[in-house]
This record gives sequence, structure tokens and C-alpha cells, in this order.
Amino acid sequence: MNHIELRNLDDDDLDAVFEMMRDPEGVAMAAFTAEDPGDREAFDAWIARQRGDAEVLYQVVTENGGFAGTAAAFTVDGDREVSFWIARHAWGRGVATEALRHLVSREPVRPLFARAAAHNAGSIAVLTKVGFTEVSRNVDFAPGAGRDVEEIVFTLVPTLE
Repeated sequence: MNHIELRNLDDDDLDAVFEMMRDPEGVAMAAFTAEDPGDREAFDAWIARQRGDAEVLYQVVTENGGFAGTAAAFTVDGDREVSFWIARHAWGRGVATEALRHLVSREPVRPLFARAAAHNAGSIAVLTKVGFTEVSRNVDFAPGAGRDVEEIVFTLVPTLE
């Protein structure tokens, strides 16, 4: 397996993150996206908010030292959530699973929550491999996809040892 790591986001990563998050195939698989994934000003404002929020842990995923995606932990309505977005060139090789394992090991809060589009079999497989279980489903409008998307909510709870 390739060497997967998480590291802090640098200014030099911003172009790669923007390109990844506007890739049409990636947008089609996401449960939530930017209203206009090609709007660089909106992206820059969004990423600046993420970087400036002490509650957000926003990490770059690397594969053998090269950019492979992002992983984040953040708080929504009092719940701690995790998310990942893997660049298309790194799909299907275990990068997301290993990145999520690293992120979960760094995040002490439990329970953790995650969301995935119901049609995104890859993300659902990653979440279940890492130990997340489905807790609910709902339908929300995904602006980047331009349609309603069924979203599955997952949780990772502490294990009894």
C-alpha cells in the first residue's frame, strides 16, 4: 500500500483543493457542495473561514508525499463531524480509508458523525470500514449537483474495551 499521511493545509495547496472540489465527477458523488463549484472567490472565502475557525481541523491528505485530497473535523449544531474529499486520481486504492483512520485517531470527541450521499458507494464503504454505522437518512438539495440528494448520516461511538 502507498504511504498515506495527513498534514496541515498550506497556501500552496489551495489550487489543488479548488480543482479537486470542482471536478464534475467528484461533485456528482458529494452529499453537499458549493452552490457554484467553479467560483474561485466563493471558494477562497469559504477556505479562509475554515482556516480561521479554531473548531475546524482541516488537513491535506497525501499519498507518497503528493496531494491526494482533504479530510476535516468540525462542529455542526453541537455534533462533531468528519468529512473527506479525495482527488479522483486517488480513488479506489484505500487512500480515503487510511486518511479517515488517521483523522479519527486525531479527533478525541465521541460520538463522531459523518455524512455521505446514498449513491456514493465508495464513501459508504470507507465509513463502514472505519467503524461508522448508519443512524439516519434524509434528503437535501445539493447545489453543486443541482438536485435533491439522499444523504446518509453515520456515527462512530466509543467502543467498550
